[in-house]
Amino acid sequence: MLNIEDITKVYTPKNPPAVDNLNLELKNGEILGLVGLNGAGKTTTIRMASGIILPTSGKILVDGYDIVSDKVKASLNVGWIPELPNFEPNATPVLLMSYFAGFYGLHGSAAKERIMNLLEQVGLKNDLNKKLRSYSQGMKKRFAIAESIIGNPQNVLFDETLNGLDPEGVLFVRKLMMNMKKEGKAVLLSSHILSEIEDVADRVAIIDHGKLIKIIKREEMRTLGKTVLHITIENYDDKCKSLLSKYGEVESNGNELVVRDLTVPDNKLSEIPQKLVKAKYKILRFDPVGESLEEYFFGLIGYKE
Repeated sequence: MLNIEDITKVYTPKNPPAVDNLNLELKNGEILGLVGLNGAGKTTTIRMASGIILPTSGKILVDGYDIVSDKVKASLNVGWIPELPNFEPNATPVLLMSYFAGFYGLHGSAAKERIMNLLEQVGLKNDLNKKLRSYSQGMKKRFAIAESIIGNPQNVLFDETLNGLDPEGVLFVRKLMMNMKKEGKAVLLSSHILSEIEDVADRVAIIDHGKLIKIIKREEMRTLGKTVLHITIENYDDKCKSLLSKYGEVESNGNELVVRDLTVPDNKLSEIPQKLVKAKYKILRFDPVGESLEEYFFGLIGYKE
């Protein structure tokens, strides 16, 4: 569990805070998505939570340990995968992992077994003799994941890890996060790929200019923003379109309809299928759908192209 309490980070007094009085909670057994434009404060937040940089004010607790005053104990339970991993270029993966293992008290055969299992898990078992400088960006990210979880941390922070990965790599990271969730770990995912966050996150925290704007629960994601109706009617005709036009702007493709700009609130939508059934129309599909997370996000922060 990770608790971020009233955190502020100021890099220079001449500029606004990179993170401004931010409060977040990352729970065990959940995936929390962290969303924001470039410069919103996502990476700064993650770097503070992992102990890489210090907050200007506020407190960060990792499983109850303060990341500043109890740094050693807190850091043992945090795994951090940066957007652009950077390692000693002439090192080989097993040798470098052996070095990292020592920080977690892993030595000898136990360390070797752990290292080989992790490198196989991330798909690098056939590249053990290559130097890291020869790794592709995707391979470096896979190695960074293995390195970050060598101590089996309870809290794992993915900072734009999906960027630059091919579809196979994205699928691998998604499955890895879901497995971590099943194991009861706390997972934070920062990403520009909002469709991926929408697919895996239990909650999504939206930040803008270092401030928390909104937290969205998974059950709320289906009805974000403006609701659009997707309706399929077996015996659709012009009279049906006229009936539906009272509730919004109707677009039709055969008997498949989309109703936008609804004139009734979401809690009154049930009256529409009731009216249709009363008028003898056979409904095959009635599906209220909200905006995508991406559409809602850009609308919320007022972003315009």
